[in-house]
Amino acid sequence: MNESNITPKIPRRIAQTVLNSLKGGVVPRIGLPYITVGRRKEIEALLHDVHIIGEGGASFRFIVGKYGSGKSFLLQIIRNYVMDRNFVVVDADLSPERRLQGTHGQGLATYREMIRNLSVKTRPEGGALTLVLDRWINNVQTQVASELGVSPDSPSFAAKVELQIFAVIRQMQDLVHGFDFAKLLSLYYKAFTDGDDELKGKVLKWFRGEYTTKSEARQELGVTVIISDDDWYEYLKLFAFFFRQAGYAGMLVLVDELVNIYKIPNSITRQYNYEKMLTMYNDALQGKAQYIGTIMCGTPQCIEDNHRGVYSYEALRSRLQQGKFSTAGAQDLLAPVIRLQPLTYEEMLVLTEKLTNLHSGLYGYQSAITDKDLEDFIKIEYGRIGASTNITPREVIRDFIELLDILYQHPEMKIQQILSSDAFSYAKPAAEDKPIDDQFADFTI
Repeated sequence: MNESNITPKIPRRIAQTVLNSLKGGVVPRIGLPYITVGRRKEIEALLHDVHIIGEGGASFRFIVGKYGSGKSFLLQIIRNYVMDRNFVVVDADLSPERRLQGTHGQGLATYREMIRNLSVKTRPEGGALTLVLDRWINNVQTQVASELGVSPDSPSFAAKVELQIFAVIRQMQDLVHGFDFAKLLSLYYKAFTDGDDELKGKVLKWFRGEYTTKSEARQELGVTVIISDDDWYEYLKLFAFFFRQAGYAGMLVLVDELVNIYKIPNSITRQYNYEKMLTMYNDALQGKAQYIGTIMCGTPQCIEDNHRGVYSYEALRSRLQQGKFSTAGAQDLLAPVIRLQPLTYEEMLVLTEKLTNLHSGLYGYQSAITDKDLEDFIKIEYGRIGASTNITPREVIRDFIELLDILYQHPEMKIQQILSSDAFSYAKPAAEDKPIDDQFADFTI
């Protein structure tokens, strides 16, 4: 194989996680740089948004692709990238119980899932809210000690820290719901300095949207508002602004499985969800939000269906519909909707080579698979009837990892033996599909 494409030594723990995840049809949360192939232009477009967010702007994008086309993979790449650059990330997969809006708290359930999954570089697995709040206070204390030259033992130290804390809080009071949010931040600071874990827990409960009645919140915290199904996105915007003041670059909101809105049987409920989506979209593009970006993922049908999809809501369709000049070969990646194109044959060959090296490194054997073997495998996969438009990276990856597993467990077998067997014949191109060979005629890895 080409030495320049050999995957660098990867810890076995990471290699195991990556291969297990891919074989199970899910995206690994670690090890992505070792297997990332293609999507360069899409990634560059999204990273442009990240720079805008870091400068105080906002963004909103849709990523559209078939099941298994790489939507979630692309989300995970961006997630890891922005966390490395000091962003806070919240994410949630929509479901029948989690929507953008609902009559039974489904919107609030989505907010709760996002806050539960709140992640930063030092806590990438989620649950980072307490860490972020505590870090903010610790950073202010460090700043007072270093920049203002006030010793922590000084009688004036606590007062100076309090001044800095309330300087941040005052900036939030003019924002929508900012006064109440600022009051909760001040309560958290008080609990932190007093070592009152019970009060800290109650404030965190409020931030997580877990108070169900205003009377309960008033009794425990002295506030008369709670985060609700109607206004949860306003609090996400407040968090984004606060995180920036707390020393982070901004916040990215990732929402997957939009198909669960498409599946809502009641048309009025669907329209309410699309109305919420429109509000979020308009806030980002009209400058009503700062330091926040949103990426939503869905299938072509759940976006473009004029009867049930996002395009059934005229205000969104008129904003998002593809223009006259975009084509599959010349897509406008600066538009709100990014449509994922299939990976090329060359990209899939590079990916299978990376997986071969990953697999052999994990199980400690010298792979006998040649460039020609990889080429033959891809030819067969892409030679299926309808593969040119329907095959996805997920299918190819799962087939290939299974092939690697079989060859490892049965070293007496050869890859060509398996590829030419009757068991694999369903994937062989028919005689009339010969053009697939022509596409590889002049290609070498």
